[in-house]
Amino acid sequence: MSPERWWVLSMLFLLNDVVFDLDEACPVTPGDARRFESLELDYVLELGCELFAEDPLLHLNDPQRARRLAWLIHDRSPEVNAALFAAPAAGCDPTLVEPQFCALPGAIMRQLKTRAAKGQLNALAADRAVWMRMAA
Repeated sequence: MSPERWWVLSMLFLLNDVVFDLDEACPVTPGDARRFESLELDYVLELGCELFAEDPLLHLNDPQRARRLAWLIHDRSPEVNAALFAAPAAGCDPTLVEPQFCALPGAIMRQLKTRAAKGQLNALAADRAVWMRMAA
């Protein structure tokens, strides 16, 4: 695989059960990127918890906002390419949102992207493939 192709693959990001291609047009403007430069990863994660506390289906209901969150997480921690924000209910306290993060191999990200393109990636399928929260 050429180095250029690996870069494209490294820009795939799984947020809950949606695969975003962060290599597409940057989800933030250059001005916003400068504003976000000073944000620490902990603040970005807190922001993610607040967003998912407000709307547990943010990744489906507001994909642009979710993609910006994925971009911020990946920008602050480039090895991370998957995040799960599990909120128990809409409007819950952000401290009840359980975030999880991982670095998935390129082959897994490609498989998830393919499944998503075929309409075969949902919360249960993503959980079984990555998060294993419902396995018990």
